[in-house]
Amino acid sequence: MNIPVPSLVTFLVYLLGMLAIGVIAWRMTSNLSDYILGGRRLGSAVTALSAGASDMSGWLLLGLPGAIYLAGFAEAAIGIGLVAGAYFNWKVIAPRMRVFTEVYGDSLTLPDYLDHRFTTGGRLLRGVSALVILVFFTFYTSAGLVGGATLFKNVFGMDYTAALWIGGLVIVSYTFIGGFLAVSWTDFIQGILMFLALVIVPVVVVTELGGWQETTRVIGGVDPGLLDPWAGFSLIGFVSLMAWGLGYMGQPHILARFMAIRSVGAVKHARWIGMGWMVLALAGSIFTGLAGVAWFELHPDRTGDLADNAEVVFILLTQVLFNPWVAGFLLAAILAAVMSTVDSQLLVCSSAVSEDLYLGWLRPNASQGELVWVSRIAVVVIALIALGIAMDPGARVLELVGYAWAGLGSAFGPVIAMSLLSRRMSGQAAIAGMLTGALTVLGWGLASQVWPDGLYGALYEMIPGFGLSLLVILAMTRLWPAENDEQTERFDQACQKLAEV
Repeated sequence: MNIPVPSLVTFLVYLLGMLAIGVIAWRMTSNLSDYILGGRRLGSAVTALSAGASDMSGWLLLGLPGAIYLAGFAEAAIGIGLVAGAYFNWKVIAPRMRVFTEVYGDSLTLPDYLDHRFTTGGRLLRGVSALVILVFFTFYTSAGLVGGATLFKNVFGMDYTAALWIGGLVIVSYTFIGGFLAVSWTDFIQGILMFLALVIVPVVVVTELGGWQETTRVIGGVDPGLLDPWAGFSLIGFVSLMAWGLGYMGQPHILARFMAIRSVGAVKHARWIGMGWMVLALAGSIFTGLAGVAWFELHPDRTGDLADNAEVVFILLTQVLFNPWVAGFLLAAILAAVMSTVDSQLLVCSSAVSEDLYLGWLRPNASQGELVWVSRIAVVVIALIALGIAMDPGARVLELVGYAWAGLGSAFGPVIAMSLLSRRMSGQAAIAGMLTGALTVLGWGLASQVWPDGLYGALYEMIPGFGLSLLVILAMTRLWPAENDEQTERFDQACQKLAEV
């Protein structure tokens, strides 16, 4: 195994730094609130970059450039949908989430909030939502682990399985030790690394090719359709890409940042930081994929494993174009992208186990120390299950992320949005909507495996899942609205508090 020494040194420094942050955060973690939400004291910049980094994950540096490399600019529509969805999430959902979770029982997790939000079915809703999180986040976590293993395999020539276990061990270690503060602080640093990498790489590639005009000339020579945003246009395909934006309202690891920010007033600053980071990072990812087409067309002997897996285009460009020390830094950004999402997902899963299943159903009188340790053990167990799913070296990051994103977005998105906007929504409507969204995505995903060439394979699961869930919630809210009671009074209290801010 021929390991480049500069890359190895860069990686080791980076990994040791992340572990050191975990140890510092451990010294500041004294109870379950600290471990799960960091005591609700995150600043605007940390919240923004932490939310962005945990959202975008390895698909921003692996999955998306690979999709653009294969299909061209037409795949960029996914970025439009994501930006629109993220802006709505920051503008409408974030401030409400911060206020409502505090008013409704100072809730620490999404299932905890839903339990306190609704008078009827709250405890059942807590259990169902925790199980939905565990199912889809396990797939989501496995996607991140696949991305980390792909990085180690291509950079260090490691065996895929060995690379998978090494990456998983590092992420589990600092998440196990430091909890939410460790995850948020490391995500902040990782978000900066990802941003710099996605700005530097496409600029250097285009410069090496002689400018953007020359780059587009070469791409046009390969296939003019790669530069056409409407190439291969189909209404179903376009709508499916745009529908990714709907998922933001239902992602527990992103919503957790909204719950943890220090005040509602800080949300506005965080929104502009987060949206600026997102737009530039997405643009960098898209142009990396396009520039990769031109560069490897002129250097066909350097394509390496690109023919088998287009998702390594960013990795190969950094290896062939940059000084080994700089390349090590840029490749560490991919690891940062992977780690920033996997750690957040593990933490949300562990909180679902400790706060929502263990405390909510098994041991209501459990001590704070006991709950922290249950959370830590859950991190390890869930990581092992995700590692088992990720053992297939042929797994694709974008496919796994897409499935999990649809499941969480469809199950939680309509429920969360309506719970924050509708005073009359009832617990029965929330349970029915959540189950409808989750089961629709599961059923649609299975059908797409059986009939991949039909509508099931062409239409993204998010569209039927989110749409049916919202329709069920609206129908049940109209037929069985919530009674005027303590919960609806709290809703008015939260709206008043929000208006004052």
